[in-house]
Amino acid sequence: MILPKIRDPRFVTIRRGGTLTDADHRLLALWAASCAEHVLGLFESAEPGDPRPRQAIEHARAWVRGEVKMMQARAAGGHAMGAARNLRGAARHAAYAAGQAAVVAHVAAHELGAAAYAIKAARAAQPDGMSEAAARLECQWQRDQLPEAIRELVLDDQRLRNDICWSVFDC
Repeated sequence: MILPKIRDPRFVTIRRGGTLTDADHRLLALWAASCAEHVLGLFESAEPGDPRPRQAIEHARAWVRGEVKMMQARAAGGHAMGAARNLRGAARHAAYAAGQAAVVAHVAAHELGAAAYAIKAARAAQPDGMSEAAARLECQWQRDQLPEAIRELVLDDQRLRNDICWSVFDC
């Protein structure tokens, strides 16, 4: 479970009673898509014929551009997570990262799901002696990609939800 029991109003759009602007919601979706895309090759090398995770990332970006509706992005996310079900290790985590990125259109707080699964994918792709270093590098890469407008929001969210996100944000 990567979502808190009580929804943080900072991740609920203003029109739904929270404080999240549409512009920041789009930035969260783009950042999540970048996190997922960064490890997508780990899925595609294991399942080169399955386009679902890539399509989920594309749908996340298309939602930001207003080219698809939220329900289409959400459905693409579900399909990407379906691609993960029969897999293990890095490929599975990378597909879940893509799925989480797409569902940010529906629930903004899934942004950490995309990031956390990407870190898990990077960790799982390395031998045991190098896995923690790979996880820290991926976490730092993600932080370097954060747009200034959402940087503090995401970093605070990482601090608050690190324990339910497998403690992957200790970088």
